[in-house]
Amino acid sequence: MIQLLKPDHWKDYELIDCGDFEKLERFGSLILIRPEPQAVWAKKLPDSEWKRLHHIRFKGRSATAGDWVKKDPKAADRWQITYSNPQVAIKFRLGLTSFKHVGIFPEQAVNWDYIAEKVKSFKTPEPKVLNLFAYTGGASLIARAAGADTTHVDSIKQVVTWANENQEISGLSNIRWVVEDALKFVKRELKRGKKYNGIILDPPAYGHGPNGEKWKLEDHIREMMQDVVQLLDPEEHFLILNTYSLGFSSVIVENLITGAFPAVQNLETGELYLQATSGVKLPLGVYGKFFKSK
Repeated sequence: MIQLLKPDHWKDYELIDCGDFEKLERFGSLILIRPEPQAVWAKKLPDSEWKRLHHIRFKGRSATAGDWVKKDPKAADRWQITYSNPQVAIKFRLGLTSFKHVGIFPEQAVNWDYIAEKVKSFKTPEPKVLNLFAYTGGASLIARAAGADTTHVDSIKQVVTWANENQEISGLSNIRWVVEDALKFVKRELKRGKKYNGIILDPPAYGHGPNGEKWKLEDHIREMMQDVVQLLDPEEHFLILNTYSLGFSSVIVENLITGAFPAVQNLETGELYLQATSGVKLPLGVYGKFFKSK
């Protein structure tokens, strides 16, 4: 199954065009040009239109870092956008980082909608949701706004601080913030006998824990899945696994989930991608998700 995000109801985000290893995106009132390794085709719009439309462009200095070049020196380094669906509304503080990101992955909006729908449909009062590799907290904010008792885990203190700022401007409170290696946290929760109604995983291809722990997706994801499914409440739950790795397919995700959790119900797998206004589609990872209701 292909999952398509057409952000018609998200007025603060638009993928305008992509190609030649770049993407042209609007976040609120600012239009950015950023690198995109998946965009191996030619741009649909002419270069002159990209130059006319954009406010800020990212230029890499190395494989991992670069600088933002502004057409207007007064353009903001930090700004806010809103995301809403029929269930919830949240806000994000965006910013220009040295590693091309701005603090949000827009394709995850389809997963946010799924989270809000499941949390609100559960019969469990204040269901417990765990967000692993949680970054600046989009899924955490959505879960909390929908009424979940939410735990947010990431190994980088600065992004957890950023997520807390997003909580504050969204008018939310009481998300549990944890700065720790995700696999270590899961193993500790298993020893404590903890259970969650919802678990979200969006692991990177490579990463490091706060104490130098190494994460490599293909080396550690099977162990993570085998552990994390044991944290699911047996009566009512959902789980989302999202991967952004050029070597992973939705079949691999399906095999990981069914191998770790043979009793899975309502499994859905596929590919996430954004539809550009210019007509081209940009693939941005594969996913698997499932749920069980009372």
